[in-house]
Formats: sequence, structure tokens, C-alpha cells
Amino acid sequence: MLSLMSVPVPPVTGRRPALTAGLVGTVIFLTAIAPLATDMYVPAFPRVAGELSASATQVQLTLTTFFVGMALGQLIGGPVSDQRGRRRPLLAALALMTVASIVCALTPSIGVMMVARLVQGLTGGWAMVIGRAIIVDLATGARLVRVLNVVAGVGGVAPIVGPLLGAVILQVSHWRVSFWAVAALSVAMLVAVLVAVPESLPPPQRHSGGLRAFAVAGRRVLANRRYVGYLLVTGSAMAALFAYVATSAFVLQSMNGMSPMAYSVDFAANAAGMTVAALVAARLAGRVATRKVILVGQVAALAAGVVLLAGAGWFGTPLPLAVGCFFVLMTAQGLMIANGGALASAEVPEHPGTGSAVLGFVQWVAAGTIAPIAGLGGEHTAVPMALLVVGGAVLSMVGLLVLARGGTRPATAARCPT
Repeated sequence: MLSLMSVPVPPVTGRRPALTAGLVGTVIFLTAIAPLATDMYVPAFPRVAGELSASATQVQLTLTTFFVGMALGQLIGGPVSDQRGRRRPLLAALALMTVASIVCALTPSIGVMMVARLVQGLTGGWAMVIGRAIIVDLATGARLVRVLNVVAGVGGVAPIVGPLLGAVILQVSHWRVSFWAVAALSVAMLVAVLVAVPESLPPPQRHSGGLRAFAVAGRRVLANRRYVGYLLVTGSAMAALFAYVATSAFVLQSMNGMSPMAYSVDFAANAAGMTVAALVAARLAGRVATRKVILVGQVAALAAGVVLLAGAGWFGTPLPLAVGCFFVLMTAQGLMIANGGALASAEVPEHPGTGSAVLGFVQWVAAGTIAPIAGLGGEHTAVPMALLVVGGAVLSMVGLLVLARGGTRPATAARCPT
């Protein structure tokens, strides 16, 4: 780890490094690590619980520690890279992620896995936020928007590929192999950064404000009521989303007998629904008010949650009902999360980095907090998960219709139609 901090960096001249295809591809690779590290592992939850003598809630806590790490990594990684540059902290994060993934693969107990997953999430979030910062360093205006859309669009394939790859691994090998695969991907990312990513923030452009300056800016963005409303929209939607992620393997496999491969295909189909909904929402931007698109997603998510709750409480969550409601729920997230984040950022144009960091922090904390709560009922009931889905949809509506009500500030109206 320490040796990576002394990796030679190409000399910085007055000329800005080029935003090459290799650099953009590497950033896409960095943004894919979180969904891959989670979704490759989710199909194995029942097997992990059995082999490590752990309860469903304990296994889901490995999701919680990962998501808490992701939140802290994004919150801290940006300010630190503003001080120390992008390349060396990124290399150090990837090296540590490799070590944490190997520990997960070798773990003798669920407790060791929880700690290793925390480190894995911390370094993954750190790498993700630095990757986005590199793009912002090297692109402006319309080009920046295009590149970020490419990163988001191509990166959206990871939640589809992840569970399928995890299921294939379970069919031919052991669940621990999925963590060896993440370790191998981390090494590949480290090599890609060494080859394709220059230092994008030369010393004259760095600042010493660090976390203290971030805290001051954070207080300012949180004083904006509409920003907080959209924060609640996205945070609550993420909570409902990860209630599904944490419990769907038990609902579909343990309760309904679905095979790991069939579960992974279903998971991938739901992720595809969410991706398609997000692309449709992007096409509607400027034509349909963004708030209306979000509200449609909220109503759909609430309906799916209510039907799930009725099915779990009175009918034992039959397979067709669970599959249909999960698809509607996931597709609805594609209308809510990205649009809510866009409107939140538009509310604080004077602090774009801080607004983005706080948004990411809240989303991942919500994901990590909800995961173990969703499993409180054990492996044979979906009632806690359904209650969380309903609660998440209701809170998201409160954020949109109560906290974020009123006119849009003139500075943001042209950017993001509401």
C-alpha cells in the first residue's frame, strides 16, 4: 500500500491531459465495481448462511457494512483527492480493495466478512468518487454531460451482468470464487489506472480546505429545504430498492424454490427494467415535468409495496406475485432515483461537489441501514421487506410533495425542468 503512494507520476505541464477512450473506459470500470461486488454475491446468500452458520440477518449485515463503507468512501474520498491529487489515492484504494476482497474469499466467519466488506465498500466508494472527479477535471460543458451519460449508461450494465455471473459461479464452483473474481477485477483496475489515467489535478489547482471546508459547504446545502426534499426522495427510494436486494434471494429461493440461475435471470430482468425506465426518463427530460415522472414512479412503487404486503400477510408471497411486484418496484426506481438526484443537484449549483457527495452518502447509508432490517423476519416471511417498500414510497412522496414543494429557483429552472 505505502509503495503505491510513491508510484511515479508523469510530470504535470501546463497542458491538460487528454480525455482518452482508455481513461473513460477505466472510469466506467471503476463505477461498476460496487454493483458487481454486491450483485455477484447476492444469489449466494442462502449458501453463505448455511456454510458460515449465520442467520439471514447476519448475512444481510454484510451488505450493510459494504454500503456504509461506500457512503464513507464517497464522502471522504472527494475532499482528500482535492488535497492530494487523484491518481495516488486512487491506486492506494484499489490495492486495499484487492486485499479486502481476498479476505472475503478466505473468511472463516461471518464477523470477519462483515469487516472485510466494510473495507471493500470504503475503497470502492473512494475509487468511484475519484473516478467521477477525474472526468470533471478534464471535461466541461456539453462534453462533460455526454461523457457522464456514457459512464452512467454503460455502467448500468453491471447490475444486469453481476447476478448472472454470480449464478454461473455458483453452478460450476463455490460462492467464495465470486470474491476472488472481485479481487481479480480490482487488480485489473489498478493496472488500467497505471496505464491509462494521468494525474488530472496538478498541485497548483489543489486546495487545503479538505474535510473542514466540506463540512461548511454541507451545512449550507442542508439548509436548502427543497434540496433536503429531493434528498428524501432519492434516499427513501434507495431504501426500498435495497430492501428488495437484501431479501429477494430468500423470498424467491428459500420460500419459492427458485434455483440460483433462475433467480439471477429474474434479478437481471428487474435491473434491465430499471435501466430502461431511466433511459425513458432521460428521453422525457424537457418534454414532461421531471417531478411528474418521479411521482409516477412513486405511485408505482407504492402499489407494488401494498400488493406485496397483502400477498406476504395473507397468501405466503406466491411466486407470480413476488416476481411481478419486484419487477414493478425495480422499474419504478429508474424513474425516481436519477431524477431526484438531478433535481437535488440543481437546487445547489453553487456547491455541486458537496451536493453530490451528501446525496451519495445518504443513499448508501439508507441502503446499508435497511438491509438487515428487511431480514428481521427470517428466511420465510416477506412482511418486513414489504413494509419497508411501502414506507420508502410514502417517505419519498413526502419529500417530493411536502418538502420540495413550491417554485423552482430561477438559477436551476433552465437546467432541470420540474
